[in-house]
Amino acid sequence: MPRTRRDVLRAALVTASLVVPLAACGPGYPEDPDSLAPLVAQAEADAEAARTLAGRLGGAEGEAAGRVAEVRTEHAEALRREVERANRPAAEPAANGTQPAEAADLAALEQRLTAARESALEQLPEASRYRAGLLGSVAAGCAAVQQLSPKLGAGQPDPLDPVTTGTLEPEAVTALQEALAAEHAAVWIYGLASAYLPADFDKGVDAGAAAHRERRDASERVLTAAGVTPQPAEPAYVPTAPVTDQASAVALVAVAESDAATAWRGVLERTDDAPLRTMAAHALLASATRATSWRAEANEQPAAVALPGTAA
Repeated sequence: MPRTRRDVLRAALVTASLVVPLAACGPGYPEDPDSLAPLVAQAEADAEAARTLAGRLGGAEGEAAGRVAEVRTEHAEALRREVERANRPAAEPAANGTQPAEAADLAALEQRLTAARESALEQLPEASRYRAGLLGSVAAGCAAVQQLSPKLGAGQPDPLDPVTTGTLEPEAVTALQEALAAEHAAVWIYGLASAYLPADFDKGVDAGAAAHRERRDASERVLTAAGVTPQPAEPAYVPTAPVTDQASAVALVAVAESDAATAWRGVLERTDDAPLRTMAAHALLASATRATSWRAEANEQPAAVALPGTAA
């Protein structure tokens, strides 16, 4: 018997009633594991290894290892919150490929921190904007805590090759202008601080000022290439506190580096441009490492911030 139009419509309704509940039973999120899950496991293993090592070492080296444990614990918590927010499944433990939770000495912790920094930076170019900022801060936190001891591999990031990019979105332009303003301020602050610091600070002052001038010039080139007029420097800047002696000068430089780190994380969170993200991540790491050195000189605790660039 031929099917009528009513029969066809009735069959379609029955089929739809079966399909909808089945779709509703889906997981509600991508079923592939979250790419941040291995970084969570890596941070947890690093923290456990550092805690165990701190208990064995004692003294200054034990304190450094203990701070590594605290920093990597904060990293694990921040990364886990993002994984949970995204509602993605965690990777199976065997698939994480993390190192055993042990470290023989600070040199072994250096290897772990370097691996963690590289793992975060590898994901940064393709990450969402918020995740790019988070990954940049995690990488910078690893670099910052390494400054606590030469045995942790203390040292500035390698020089960055010139960055070339094209047209930038308005949001990225605003963020880069803010970073440029922070670089202008940092150059000025290093000049002010140098008048209050003894000669044994000259090397650090010269290196820091040169790094910020380089970053300033690079920012201006990127903006100009994008058809935007770079923001000029102010004639002078108002310090967060009066600078009257060595202690206040050191504290002000530490603030300038922290402000620069915050500005560069802001760039990471407001651009999808891969070359600009590379530049911003490099700047964030560089300011984080210098900030640690200046904070340590100022006896500020903690000297190494876990997530540099995170607004207070």
